[in-house]
This record gives sequence, C-alpha cells and structure tokens, in this order.
Amino acid sequence: MTYEELLTQTALADERFVVMTAENRALVRNMPATLGNRFVDTGITEQCMIGTAAGLALRGRIPVVHALAAFLSMRAYEFIRTDVGIGNLPVKLSSFIPGFLSDGNGPTHQAIEDIALMRGIPNMQVFCPADEQDLLLMLPTIWASTAPSYVRITTRPATYQHHLPFELGKAEVVAKGSDVTILVYGMLFEQALIAAHQLREAGHSVGLVNMRSLKPVDERVILDACATSELVVTLEDHFMTGGLYSIVAETLLKHRTTANVFPFALKEKWYKPARLNEVLTYEGFTGPQLAEAITAQMVENLAD
Repeated sequence: MTYEELLTQTALADERFVVMTAENRALVRNMPATLGNRFVDTGITEQCMIGTAAGLALRGRIPVVHALAAFLSMRAYEFIRTDVGIGNLPVKLSSFIPGFLSDGNGPTHQAIEDIALMRGIPNMQVFCPADEQDLLLMLPTIWASTAPSYVRITTRPATYQHHLPFELGKAEVVAKGSDVTILVYGMLFEQALIAAHQLREAGHSVGLVNMRSLKPVDERVILDACATSELVVTLEDHFMTGGLYSIVAETLLKHRTTANVFPFALKEKWYKPARLNEVLTYEGFTGPQLAEAITAQMVENLAD
C-alpha cells in the first residue's frame, strides 16, 4: 500500500476527511477524481490553505494538508500556530521532502529547522517516520488523534521490519546496547542501521532507537539509553538547535540527570545541494562515516 492509497481508503471510509494541497500533488495526484469536492488545491498559497483547513476543522472536518516542508513549516507558520495550534484543531500536516530529502534544493527549500518550529506550537504533535512502511504503520493512529499533527513524510523503501502497533509518544527500540545507543528519526534511520551493524562487527554493544514520535516524546526510552549506555548519539537531518539533541538535553535536565551525548546534526549551516547519496557523503552522514565518528568519540571518552 502507498501513502495515497491509505489516505484514499481512509477518506472514503470517513466523510469528515478533506484532502488539501498548496499545488503540491506528488503524494495525492490521483485523488481529485476519487474525492471530488473533498479534494481542494488552493494553489501556491500555503497560508490560505492552513486558514481554510482551520475553518473546515471548526466545522467538524479532518483536513489532511500537503505542501513542501520548508513552506509548510515556515511560510505558513503563523497560521499553523494561531489558527490550528491555539485552537487545538485536528488539522493533519503532511510535510513533503523535509530535511535531506530536499537533496537537490538550496537553503530556501531546505526544511532543517521544522522540528524546532513545530514542536514549539501549543498542542501540536510531531512525528518523523523512518521510511514508507513506518509511515503507513503510524498514520492511522495519527489521523485518529483529535490533536493537530506535523508529519515528516518519507516514501523511501524500508530496510527493516518495523514493530506494531504504533503508539503516540512511543519510540521503537530496535536494539539495546551498553557501549553506545543511537537515537534517530526519519530517513537517517537507514544510515543508523548500517552504522550500528558496522560497530557491532567491531565488537561493540550497540543500541538503536527509532524515535518516531518527537512530540509527545518517549522520555523513558531516552532516560534508559542514557542510564545503560556509555555514549548516546543523537542523529538527525536538522539543525542541532531545537531538534532531537535539544529534546534529549531537556529530558535530562527535567529529570536532574546527565549523560555523555554526542550529536550528529547540522551545526549552524545549511547543507550543500546534490543528489541524496552525495549530500550524505559530503556532510558526513553515511553509515560508515557515522560508525567511524562514533568510534572516535568512544575512544575520546575512554581517554577522559
């Protein structure tokens, strides 16, 4: 099943669902003929789309809206904050090509601050599936929630069989390890799998967690990783500020504890546009590069 097939099935079964787009039909190009007037394309007007979605939600509808991640999270930010977040309306934001998935685009089209922006909005839930299989497992629960939500959409094929069922605020623990635990979300999960395998081949005990839900977040899993592993790695295609590294720091401070945390994130810079594999290599986010950097960090921690 694809994203479009799941959304079509859901909308046909529940007339409250309205599918909207700001002239970005890549995920929903076959739906106008199926849904008729329950498919709305507002054109390149992300702000108007969100305002309209809020109005529909006030009338009992469940709008699922689509736009490029950079424009949905930034151009329409005030409308999402004020019309959707403060009103606590069930508008579902499907965010297309977030993070490194916007590979060939420059800074204007790179959504690498979207997690920080969205999780700061009252009532907003934030989700980052690892791949298409993970996305399809998560969406029925997300769409059934009465809260507004922001979903980083990925349709990349799965390289891991994900766990059922998905629960709001629950991470997926792939493995536990005493030397290092990698906390990751989104499309970088695939690279984390490769890094974890390489580290195990070198004799290390490696944990891996697909965080999935960043708001609400699984604090128990974060605290467990920090308590049982010598090193915790946060891995994300996002600025270091406001993303998973910040979430881990906030969680540790809240619970008055500390840990050795090594962040992999974009540090005060946008990434160089190219094909995705080239972006990952240039920025140092491939599995082997991650394994090498983590190994060096473990050695440094032992020296201290």
